[in-house]
Amino acid sequence: MAEASLSGWGLGVLFVVFVGVWFGSLGLRSLIHTDEGRYAALALEMARSGDWITPRLNGLLYFEKPAFQYWIGALSFQTFGVNEFSARLWPGLAGFLTVAVVGFTAGRLWGRESGIRALAICASTTWIVGNSHFLTLDAGLTLFLTLVLCAVLLADCAKANPSSRRRWIWVAWAAMAGAVLSKGLVGIVIPGCALVLVSLWRRDFGLWRRMHMVSGALIFLALTSPWFVLVSLRNPGFAEFFFIHEHFTRYLTNVHRREGAWWYYLPLLFAGFLPWTSGLPWLMHSDKSGAGSNDIMARHMLVAWCGFVLVFFSVSGSKLPSYILPMFPALALLLAQRLRDANVAVLRWHLLLPTLFWVIVLIASTQIHRLRPAGIPTEVMEVFGAAMRIAALLYLVGAAIAWCCLRRRQVTAALLGVAMGHLLATTVVMQSHDAYGQLKSAAPFAEALLRLIDQDTPVFAVRSYDQTLPFYLQRNVVLVDYADEFAFGQLKEPGKSITSLDDFVVRWQSLPRAAAYMSHDTWRELGQGGLPMRVVFEDQRRLVVTKP
Repeated sequence: MAEASLSGWGLGVLFVVFVGVWFGSLGLRSLIHTDEGRYAALALEMARSGDWITPRLNGLLYFEKPAFQYWIGALSFQTFGVNEFSARLWPGLAGFLTVAVVGFTAGRLWGRESGIRALAICASTTWIVGNSHFLTLDAGLTLFLTLVLCAVLLADCAKANPSSRRRWIWVAWAAMAGAVLSKGLVGIVIPGCALVLVSLWRRDFGLWRRMHMVSGALIFLALTSPWFVLVSLRNPGFAEFFFIHEHFTRYLTNVHRREGAWWYYLPLLFAGFLPWTSGLPWLMHSDKSGAGSNDIMARHMLVAWCGFVLVFFSVSGSKLPSYILPMFPALALLLAQRLRDANVAVLRWHLLLPTLFWVIVLIASTQIHRLRPAGIPTEVMEVFGAAMRIAALLYLVGAAIAWCCLRRRQVTAALLGVAMGHLLATTVVMQSHDAYGQLKSAAPFAEALLRLIDQDTPVFAVRSYDQTLPFYLQRNVVLVDYADEFAFGQLKEPGKSITSLDDFVVRWQSLPRAAAYMSHDTWRELGQGGLPMRVVFEDQRRLVVTKP
């Protein structure tokens, strides 16, 4: 396909394939412990109860995060039913919209070809694809933060007239409100600190005067304050727990036991930016003397954004792999900007790193039996191995197409070949994760258990808890001698849990019918006391019992 004719049916077919792969794979895997089960259960509880103000997890007050994603999840369940597709629809849609925003912004700033390239880069970046297909809060947060960044870029770097510029800044303020309602104060911290860095770097504090602070703040408060005010009025103690414990204590201390070295995110950055990782050093080159002022401004904003996100989460006392997701759309924009002046011969060399990666994956897939970690069944590794082989071959076909296109100096077509190959390969590997995911999901035993109990039969989680259990049972369970993230809710509503194993034994013996989820150690301890239990499900890490 010639570069000039990269339009019409060709792009249309690629877009249809992209949409089908992106959304079609959302519901093909069981939800897994912990995040997926947690956020599905929170949304399902909201949909069932009709209480859109106070979030509840397994029936207990839960204030670790704001409610926006729970609202969207509840609407999804009410519209499409209770299933894995509905549960993952918001992160999938958020990731898709993030890709669209990046492509649109690059197109407005640097032209149509750059827009197509930015969209292809963003749509195939491993960390964006992966986090858009697992149920966490980070895809939604990333969408809103990307909207903030792109709206400011379009206002300041796209030669917008005053009226258009003001509208883009208002979009940024509204998007920042969405970010705060998605995950809290980080929705203010990242855009605000990135703007401070850009102002210091460029010695241009006029940026702040162009932010329409008064009207923007009114938009922000109009969107965020209703929920925060209502949830605080209905739940004394919310503000202290949410703002102090879940923000400052989480960030400044190791209370959540998620520590990591200062370089924790560097391997995730390199792996997460595949297949474009070899371009990272290239992005750090200084600006060319011929670059326009708007291009330099955009580059400074993007570099400051990426740098702050990486450093901010690297110094945090609480680290999770998905936290740095908001920097990847900015990296895609940076790469699209750099590609405008790319040398075709140099781009061929950049194909080597992702190609080498997938060749290694292909070789490793033939030795999968030797790579099996302890505790992972052989059949699970065999599924992984087959998926790795298929994925590697899919990417290598895309890379071969890209190589041929580069020989004809068709850069955009080559990037699309790499992007589609890597997207398909990544999707195949993710789907194979379900074989392992069954070991971290309540799906394998929930269906069997539901055939043995009725709606009046209580279900207990004894000294352990699987976050997917309420989702797959579509009912809450009674926690026994278990607190963790439920500590705040149990303190406020102590009657909803059983605090000791002895109290559980008394309760169990008094019931004509019951079911319980527990570890093997707990089962052996209870069995030594002669407690009547019938094992109805067992694997290497948990079991389920019923009475009788």
